[in-house]
Amino acid sequence: MEGTKPCHLPVTFEELETKLTHECGIIGIYGPKSKNITRDLFFSLYALQHRGQEGAGMAVVSKHDTLFHVIRGMGLVMQVFNEQNLETLEGHLGIGHVRYSTFGASSLTNAQPFVLQTTNGMLGVAHNGQITLANKFRKQLMERGVGLFTSNDTEIVAQLLAVPLPGTVSSDPQWVERISNFMKQVEGAYALTILTQEAVYGVRDRYGNRPLCLGEIINSDGTKSWVLASESCAISTIGGRLVRDVEPGEIVRIGEDGVSSFRGIPNPSPRAFCVFEYVYFARPDSILEGSLVHKMRHELGRQLAREQPCPDNIDVVVGVPDSSIPMAIGYALESGKNFTEGLIKNRYIARTFIQPNDVMRQKMVNLKYNPLEENLKGKNVLLVDDSLVRGTTIRQLVLLFKSAKVKSLHVRIASPPITHPCYMGIDMKSEKELVAANASVDEICKIIEADSLGYLSIEGLLAVCGEASKPEHKATKEGEEIESPWKKQKLQQEKNKGFCSACFTGDYPLDIEDIADTCQ
Repeated sequence: MEGTKPCHLPVTFEELETKLTHECGIIGIYGPKSKNITRDLFFSLYALQHRGQEGAGMAVVSKHDTLFHVIRGMGLVMQVFNEQNLETLEGHLGIGHVRYSTFGASSLTNAQPFVLQTTNGMLGVAHNGQITLANKFRKQLMERGVGLFTSNDTEIVAQLLAVPLPGTVSSDPQWVERISNFMKQVEGAYALTILTQEAVYGVRDRYGNRPLCLGEIINSDGTKSWVLASESCAISTIGGRLVRDVEPGEIVRIGEDGVSSFRGIPNPSPRAFCVFEYVYFARPDSILEGSLVHKMRHELGRQLAREQPCPDNIDVVVGVPDSSIPMAIGYALESGKNFTEGLIKNRYIARTFIQPNDVMRQKMVNLKYNPLEENLKGKNVLLVDDSLVRGTTIRQLVLLFKSAKVKSLHVRIASPPITHPCYMGIDMKSEKELVAANASVDEICKIIEADSLGYLSIEGLLAVCGEASKPEHKATKEGEEIESPWKKQKLQQEKNKGFCSACFTGDYPLDIEDIADTCQ
């Protein structure tokens, strides 16, 4: 971090505790006509709650319906849905969404799925990620006389899909062709589940930046349901089995005739899966791109210990619940040190519409974490966390540990310094808010009041995550085999080993010039 600028960030203990937040989680289910899939949608959304806590919604339909049944609301899944409103929903195919806003205000207007009427029937879209040139497409739509009612880019996606292709017969929806046309027009990082009256579609951007996977459920009567989800944990929660990941640039259609696969983009760009899924976002029991997230985090902890050894006098290694725990265990095992629980997390703390006053702001970290003083008092402690973004959370935690009378506290971060904004759906929109973009490691160590600070290197991160490889599979289009573009390709053979690590390196997989100003 030589040559970095002095830090002038307002990093104070009084700031509200913050962590990285992700755009959304999405789900799509197609079941037999005899099955009402609303409760499967509910429980799968509940499994994806970690991906968004501001709002939730679902849209369902039966083959004979002309309108979708839709419920959307602000708050957690358990707050939006209840036994009474779920009773009003009935359908054998549907999509769902949990939201955290990184583009568009946090309001009921922007809740998803977004649903509209087209000349070919109802259309619903659930979207995770961020598209580029959203303002350009918004302007084009309005110049054509299309009224827009929300401030998020999901409505733009839906309106672009609703427009029939030039030269086509209006009675033929040609949804696959429309989706493919959309994918060729739009850059960005996105995963979509799309609902029509006959089918559910899953779509993944050309880089594979946002996760999306396919699963199946064998129902009690022997029939089969198909599931599309941001993470495999949503599939296993409802008794399903992970089949495979949706490929970059792929369109998956699930309808009465089963599952079909289409190339939405003939030649996908070099793969750039968001490495932060492994570091922080995904649930530890999810399998992403063929790798168990928990195992990946464990190995990241081991690599961190090799690169940033702990002082000889360390008595215990502690992790910040929840995502950092396997990292801390891996670090302790590699270091030959004892791991212990040092923090108890209140897992019932969630986003609230009741805003805290100034006094409560100072106590927010105490509401979320409580130190186990008996495990810490008088000991030299090494604390492992998954990432350090703004510096506010970790500083509050350091002070919390000191209140538990530790002898010394050393901090290790299981990812590299975050020095660049994210323009692909994570709420890091400016270098001004990133402490590592404005201060050296030594300066950050002083800011957070730790005895020492060490980060995992970008080489170490990619070496661990790059151990995964893509399994080969065949997809079919109307009975014709389509070869997987991966062909058992090793991630090590690709640029950046198949990951987007732009927040660490500034090497973005797409041209950010058109979206940087919008995101600032």
